[in-house]
Amino acid sequence: MTGLQASGAFNTPATDYTVPLASLIEEFNLEVVTPKVNIEGKMLSQANINRPALQLAGFFDYFDPSRLQIIGMVEHTYLRQLDENFRRENFRRIFDHHIPAIVICRNLKVFPEMLEYAEKYDVPILSIDSATTDFIAESIRWMKVQLAPRITMHGCLLDVYGVGTLIVGESGVGKSETALELIKRGHRFIADDAVEIRRVSSATLIGSCPPKIRYFLELRGIGIIDILQMFGVQSIKQTQSIDLLINLELWDSSRIYDRIGQQDEFTEILGNQVNSHSIPIRPGRSLAVITESAAINHRQKQMGYNAADALTQRAMRQNDGGLKVHESYR
Repeated sequence: MTGLQASGAFNTPATDYTVPLASLIEEFNLEVVTPKVNIEGKMLSQANINRPALQLAGFFDYFDPSRLQIIGMVEHTYLRQLDENFRRENFRRIFDHHIPAIVICRNLKVFPEMLEYAEKYDVPILSIDSATTDFIAESIRWMKVQLAPRITMHGCLLDVYGVGTLIVGESGVGKSETALELIKRGHRFIADDAVEIRRVSSATLIGSCPPKIRYFLELRGIGIIDILQMFGVQSIKQTQSIDLLINLELWDSSRIYDRIGQQDEFTEILGNQVNSHSIPIRPGRSLAVITESAAINHRQKQMGYNAADALTQRAMRQNDGGLKVHESYR
């Protein structure tokens, strides 16, 4: 656990997010087959979907009605072969669970009884011409981002050589100034002050900026500046994975800082471990260059090269297997 986490710098993550069904319709250009059913106010709360194969056969044990229901070629072919009364009854039971919506892929024909029960139970029916598996994969990916657990952290987020770098530290320590220098050096800016972080998987955190302050950066003594207007569209991004955390802290002469870097440090964010460095601030140190070096070093490690290990191996070869690190590195 790092000092940052222990000091309570992280906000408590919010839970139970929902996404409007209208946003899904807009994102995937879905056709609304039931215009009489009101879309407004209908929400999705599950990133996972359900293909109601067993439910269409009458088996409803463990059926999760909160999921979006998808009907593809297999389900549609099976439905065409059913007795009309049996098909109608199973449709009634599905709609009676007050599902959020049904999406029919490949622009397949909608059965009349589906339209009847959709209007009766106020459940939208949507249509898309995409293949079923393609729509399922893309919709789950999109909904996982929209419904992901999230927190807001005080800091700056940038894309430094393709490495999502989150710069944190106490107020006034120089985060925004470091971010500005990095932007001037050609790196891309995502957020300043408030960084909204979403956990989209056990290995991926995505950072973004609240829309109200997007592209703005605060500099003490100057005020608010607009990064997009000052540096152009090539200097900004809307989202970025978080790969590296840089914690800026005032130099403490009584503290011994790591000078070799053989042991990686990590900071926990929403249950995910993020590689981190604590950078002491001292007059004459170029924080932008140090941050760039940290990002490059992180990329090297991801590609299998570790400079500290390489130094250790070189020293072992030169000392016939006996490693003696020079005192200046201690």
